[in-house]
Amino acid sequence: MLTGAGEMSVGAAAACAGAAAWMLSGGGRDAGARRARLLLAGGGPVGPPPWEQAVVRVRRLRAEWWAPAVGLVVAVLGASVLPVLAGAAGVPLLRRVRRAAEARRARERRGDAVIALCTTLAGEVRAGRQPGEALLRAAQDSDGLGEARAVVLAAARFGGDVPGALADAARQPGAEGLLGLAACWRVAVDRGAGLAAGLDRLEGALRAERDQRADLRAQLAGARSTAVMLAGLPVLGLLLGTALGADPLHVVLHSAAGMGCLLVGAVLEGAGLWWVLRIVRGAEAA
Repeated sequence: MLTGAGEMSVGAAAACAGAAAWMLSGGGRDAGARRARLLLAGGGPVGPPPWEQAVVRVRRLRAEWWAPAVGLVVAVLGASVLPVLAGAAGVPLLRRVRRAAEARRARERRGDAVIALCTTLAGEVRAGRQPGEALLRAAQDSDGLGEARAVVLAAARFGGDVPGALADAARQPGAEGLLGLAACWRVAVDRGAGLAAGLDRLEGALRAERDQRADLRAQLAGARSTAVMLAGLPVLGLLLGTALGADPLHVVLHSAAGMGCLLVGAVLEGAGLWWVLRIVRGAEAA
């Protein structure tokens, strides 16, 4: 019995020593330090480990800065400076694409905010509030007025031209629905019509238009994906040639015929992408 107890004590001591050694090593050092900081800080927030911070920094990089990075890798593999120049030239183009995508998302968010504003405003009017007071309350829960919020609310508070202020606010990208709100407001104030009923119809029309755009975008996603996939086929061909030992990068970057093929292919591929995207944008605009 004593021998068994002694062996158990020795095993427990060895386990504790191993745990202590792991804590003092690289893996447990960070965890132990975080626990110590947590205890000394009284339960305050603890920062993420360094590798998580590095991942966050990489994710925050703008999309356009991947072009020179990829160009640098290809330049090293192909022993040529041309990929670096091409990557640097692609930075403005990718920046323009990114800003266009950000502007489209901002328009969609503002359109959703206008719909939410109409919904809240209709509810406030049905609750028995006057249109001006209802607009003041509804604007607190929605960002549908955007940058013109102060002007519109001032007109509603002090008896100004609310429809005119709403029409001016509708000039913001994505806030075109405010034109309908201005029309409903003018009809309700001038002719005594029900503002809530008009807002309900306006909300339904805006929702239907948004759903139609989303459905059209989903239908066109296949064409856009196909264009992007076809644009990536030359890269796949270069990778296959490299895997087969043909060294296509050396042929393309260090011979006259290869440079000519690269130039003609880049022009044709750029023209094809531009044409397909133009068709897709035309369908979305229609």
